[in-house]
Amino acid sequence: MRDPETVAPLEARLATRLGDLRLERGWSLDELARRTGISRSTLSRLERGEISPTATLLNTLCAAYERTMSRLLAEVEAEPPQVVRAAAQPVWRDETSGFARRSVSPPHAGLRGEVVEGTLRPGADIAYDGPPVPGVEQHIWVLEGAVDIAANGQAYELGAGDCLRFRLWGSSRFRCVGPDPVRYALMVVLP
Repeated sequence: MRDPETVAPLEARLATRLGDLRLERGWSLDELARRTGISRSTLSRLERGEISPTATLLNTLCAAYERTMSRLLAEVEAEPPQVVRAAAQPVWRDETSGFARRSVSPPHAGLRGEVVEGTLRPGADIAYDGPPVPGVEQHIWVLEGAVDIAANGQAYELGAGDCLRFRLWGSSRFRCVGPDPVRYALMVVLP
C-alpha cells in the first residue's frame, strides 16, 4: 500500500476525481465493476490512491464515464490558461505499458479539440476496447519513430511525418515497432 503522503498531487487528485465521478452517477463499486469489467478491489484501490491506473484501465473508466482521457486529466488540473507553456504541460506516465502522455493543449470548457503528445517505448503495445466517446475524431501525426495503429478494424503502419485521421467507433491499438521510441502528436476533436 502506498503512503498517501508520497502520492503525487496529480495522482491524488485523479484518485479523488474517479471516486467523485462514480458517486455523481450513484454507482456503487459493484455497479462500476459490472459496467467496466474491472474488479471491485482494483477500483477501490484506485479511488484511494493506493495504485496508479494503467493507460488501458484509465481508458476503460473514461468510457464508462463518457469522457476522453484528456478531459478527465484536465478535470484534476486547475483551469488551463490560454497559453500553455511547455514546462506547465502535465505529463502522465504508465510505466507498466511504456506510455507517456503530455497534455500539450488540454481540453477547455467550450472547446472541442485538444492536442496530446504520446511517446511509446520500443515494444510497447497498448490496446483499448473502445473509444471513451463514440465517434471521437483523431488525427495522429508521427513526429519520430514508427508505430502500428489499429482503429475500427483497420491496420496502419506509420513512420515519421505520416498522419492518420479517423473517427473512432470501435477498438484501437498502438504498438511501437521500431528499435527507438515513437513520438506522435494526437489531435482529438469531440463529436
